Amino acid sequence: MSKYEIPFLTACIQAFGRRYAMTRQAAYRYLQAYKGLAFLIEFYDVEHLQSMEETLDDLLMVCQRNGGTLA
Repeated sequence: MSKYEIPFLTACIQAFGRRYAMTRQAAYRYLQAYKGLAFLIEFYDVEHLQSMEETLDDLLMVCQRNGGTLA
């Protein structure tokens, strides 16, 4: 993992939590449980070039495909 990925992951977790009215801890647990963090790490090279809104949309889609229930 590069030194740039950690701040990116942190920003995504925080933004995801804000969007869905979750604490950072709850957002982290949700993204971890439904493979959102793994997705961000695997596709960092593409995701960090998109807007945060597009990244959050992608995260929601990945999590829903893996059993997440947020809408």
